[in-house]
Amino acid sequence: MNHSLTHMAENTVKKIEPPLAVKVIMIDLDGTLLDTADDLALAANLMLKDLGMPEQSAATICSYIGKGIQKLVKRTLTGQLDGEPDPALFNKALPIYEKHYAANLSINTRPFPGVVDGIKAMQQAGFKLACITNKAETFTLPLLRSTGLYDQFEIVLSGDSLPKKKPDPMPLLHICKHFGAHPHEALLIGDSLNDAIAARAAGCHVFCVPYGYNEGRNVYELDCDAIVNTLVDASRLIKYLP
Repeated sequence: MNHSLTHMAENTVKKIEPPLAVKVIMIDLDGTLLDTADDLALAANLMLKDLGMPEQSAATICSYIGKGIQKLVKRTLTGQLDGEPDPALFNKALPIYEKHYAANLSINTRPFPGVVDGIKAMQQAGFKLACITNKAETFTLPLLRSTGLYDQFEIVLSGDSLPKKKPDPMPLLHICKHFGAHPHEALLIGDSLNDAIAARAAGCHVFCVPYGYNEGRNVYELDCDAIVNTLVDASRLIKYLP
């Protein structure tokens, strides 16, 4: 085995001895199920244009994805991950962004490779599936419908479905309760620090995909149980817990 393959093998499973026995699989939306970056960036640049501000590259805006649209708008306005724009500017910009994003939700958005087949494998194995995202429901449900994924999940939790969202454990614990499962019987598959923190706080297992957004950071630095290249790979590391 060459060094690159050895490195990949070492990073595929970090802290579990497969197969991991779980009942419930919760899957993040942006950067895990769907490649939404181009449409998020399009809406951001249309917002900037309306505000008379210079446009930014899709790669830069991609690094702003991960903590919901309000944070994305703040980061786009300031050019900083933790920047706080002038409140009046933000209050003007947010509805402009939301208008453009609603109009351009799924122009370029598609499921990532392996998503459809991975979900099918998980369903056939008997797992209960949930979608869990910080994206507002007004965008989440149309996106899932337009990409053919809506009917694949028994429950969908958006960023405004509950009083708190990831990285708070509340939505994960809500899903566990919905399915009558203990947290250690559930797995979250995501792409970001938000997902890893939420899963650890809830007491759930967590796998991360390397192709997502994670605010420009290296996914291999996250505290997760495994790095999986696709949802198909994830399905091979788990077994259904009756």
